[in-house]
Amino acid sequence: MIQNLDEIDRNILRSLQNDAAQSVDDISAQVNLSRNACWRRIKAMEHAGVITGRVTLVDPAKVGAPLSAMVLIRTNAHDAKWMAAFQSALQTFPEIVGAYRMTGDLDYVLRVRVADVPAYDAFYKRLTSRISVSDISASFVMEEIKDTTAVPL
Repeated sequence: MIQNLDEIDRNILRSLQNDAAQSVDDISAQVNLSRNACWRRIKAMEHAGVITGRVTLVDPAKVGAPLSAMVLIRTNAHDAKWMAAFQSALQTFPEIVGAYRMTGDLDYVLRVRVADVPAYDAFYKRLTSRISVSDISASFVMEEIKDTTAVPL
């Protein structure tokens, strides 16, 4: 489907990324397309996996998770059993909002949201009791300059 995305599809996606709660009527007006044609394109993109879901974005500070940390992990274990256990463990931590396997000096980077440093410390203790790593450190975000969920189209 990627090859078949035309400018109308891209405009629909831009509109949905800006506000997924808007009606098909509103989207169709923005992209100059009939309601039914717009709806069919949205359904086709959902079916093709281009649109993978619709979410509500929440202000982390207003729900008690204002502190963002980047957790840097190095491990000496790279076998399939360890990676499966690691991935399984990560799924049990709601504080982890992003997890990435990296190239270069780091093996993994976790993006974590917590209330404060003591909450991070509790998270750290739970995490390190579940998985074995050779090195783990964190950097706390001082200021979020840009944070978006929108994919460039």
